Amino acid sequence: MLEVERLVKHFSVKRGVVFGRTLGHVRAVDDVSFSIARGETLALVGESGCGKSTTGRLIMRLMAPTSGSVRFKGKDITRLEKAAMRRMRRHMQIIFQDPYASLNPRLTVGETLAEPLSVHGIAEGSSALARVRELLDVVGLLPEHARRYPHQFSGGQRQRIGIARALAVNPDLIVCDEPVSALDVSIQAQIVNLLKSLQYRFGLSYLFIAHDLAIVKHVSDRVAVMYLGKLVEIADKRTLYSCPRHPYSQALLSAIPKPDPQSRGERIILAGDVPSALSPPSGCRFHTRCLYAQQRCRTEVPELRDAGHGHRVACHFYESVPVIKTADSANPANMGKFAVRLAAYEAAKDRSLANKQSAGASVAT
Repeated sequence: MLEVERLVKHFSVKRGVVFGRTLGHVRAVDDVSFSIARGETLALVGESGCGKSTTGRLIMRLMAPTSGSVRFKGKDITRLEKAAMRRMRRHMQIIFQDPYASLNPRLTVGETLAEPLSVHGIAEGSSALARVRELLDVVGLLPEHARRYPHQFSGGQRQRIGIARALAVNPDLIVCDEPVSALDVSIQAQIVNLLKSLQYRFGLSYLFIAHDLAIVKHVSDRVAVMYLGKLVEIADKRTLYSCPRHPYSQALLSAIPKPDPQSRGERIILAGDVPSALSPPSGCRFHTRCLYAQQRCRTEVPELRDAGHGHRVACHFYESVPVIKTADSANPANMGKFAVRLAAYEAAKDRSLANKQSAGASVAT
């Protein structure tokens, strides 16, 4: 569905208004490559300021890349003219992070949802109104909400409207730019579950940008970890969460809160602050905070190397880095008391459902 190859975005830093002098370049995204299959969710995670949102906007062509290519269904969209790019936007949409700033306050919800239908020539008049009602129903809102303005909704409802707007043109790919970070925890679960159900229903592909790894674990198929404009690790969800190989990924995963107070894993505290993207460190950009950095890390940029089964790591010495494994949920001996109780409850619920189904089949017979 999507192939991103050696994507680069540098922002010039200038001094002066009329005769501006370039002082340097902020390397927001630097040589990023990944792919997304149809129906797959790739999560892009990392600390704030690492270039996640910039990557999402480059994929949508909301800003032009410095170099690299973005191929959507085999076509390089970085080279498309304005008219061709507008036609392509029907197949790729974005859900913005802030549900309060992403909706036009002067348009009703119905007008907001009908606008993309008109722009792309999908529906007009009564057919557009019917499509608006259908979209509101899909995201769990009522038909009468079409007559209201954005300020009359809560944050969770506004984000549902943003999701409905992204779905209006029947896209194949949706870039979710931290769609739940501005919402309450209870609302976050509703929005994540809605996104998953819509993916199963319409066969959507997601680029899910987030910094909350607990949510990413629930929604993603594969995870790409980003640090200071570069990818440092890519793996399927199960592999990354059970056996992270890059020191930065290990530190991120150690920061996830544990629901069981008896389960207190070792917290990895990184030294220092994130370096400036205006003058990133030479060699491996993580070496200034890495516990295992050596001389080679300070001079040579590591490539994403294959660690087996599609797991790629950008670390010179990942084979010698101690492997930190999380508790295996399939083995009760490695689980906390809370997890054991939860597993027992889920097993009892499954048995109860199976008994009901067999009883219903017997009655029908």
